[in-house]
Amino acid sequence: MYLPETYGGAILMMLITMVCWGSWANMTKIDKTWRFELFYWDYAIGVFLMSLIFGITLGSFGSTGMGFFPNLIQASVSVILKALFSGMIFNIANILLVGAIIFAGMAVAFPIGIGIALVVGTLLSYFVHPEGNVFVLFIGVLLILLAVVLDGIAYKKAGTSIHASGKGIIIAIISGILMSLFYPLIAESMMERQGLNPYSAVFFFSVGLLLSNLVINSLFMKKPITGGQLTVHDYFRGTKLQHAYGIIGGLIWCIGMTFNVIASTHVGPAIAYSFGQCATLIAAVWGVFIWREFKNGKNVSTLLFFMFIAYILGLLAIGISKVS
Repeated sequence: MYLPETYGGAILMMLITMVCWGSWANMTKIDKTWRFELFYWDYAIGVFLMSLIFGITLGSFGSTGMGFFPNLIQASVSVILKALFSGMIFNIANILLVGAIIFAGMAVAFPIGIGIALVVGTLLSYFVHPEGNVFVLFIGVLLILLAVVLDGIAYKKAGTSIHASGKGIIIAIISGILMSLFYPLIAESMMERQGLNPYSAVFFFSVGLLLSNLVINSLFMKKPITGGQLTVHDYFRGTKLQHAYGIIGGLIWCIGMTFNVIASTHVGPAIAYSFGQCATLIAAVWGVFIWREFKNGKNVSTLLFFMFIAYILGLLAIGISKVS
């Protein structure tokens, strides 16, 4: 299988993760008539397909470690279950975060959900496998958290958020806690005896996501957060292009996930996870410059400037924490 041989190669992979994780949701904005619950079926399929493609290509060639298929066969049941549960937990957290945004608005839900996931997830990942200078690492995490808060304030000033509700805040907190748990689990699945390699770990993660989606997304279709009830017939009435949007979104997200897990073997899971969560910066770039989400906002330019500065400084701190 292929693994990066240098720290620079791992950094490049984490930068690609940032771009992918910060960009996949754009596919949900292209056709606003296609409900998110319907989009999410194809998204889950896209994640699974991409994990399989990585496994039979980069995961099966190269001289480093055990290949994809032999690793699938020799892995113990306990590590497979950890990767499966990681995918299930992420899936629940991801759908809940979308629900929290609908209830409470981006300005409240995103800082709470991603902020909790970033801080708690990095702490847990560091305890699983300590790597790098902990002081510099958490300075970087705090800077990224500051940027997320500034982003939320900017959304609120721009008038793009929905009136926050207690229900939305509770959902965001639950989402953030769950989002912080999935990465330590997948990291543990690669560290035990008869453990998974990065490609096998992401594959079983995607299987967990896909299987849990049969239950979780079905519930959301029957009792949607907003809009009318959906049925399986609504999904099959979608056009080829609408289905393609979801699959492409899943492919993009899984590229980021795979590269992040691969990079974690070189830099440690805490650094890889916190670096990946900086994807909020990329999402903000899309929102500001492409979707013009702040075009009606007043006095937000200063907040956005300091948000980008905090992100950049946070990225630099996380990047040097490995070598400091």
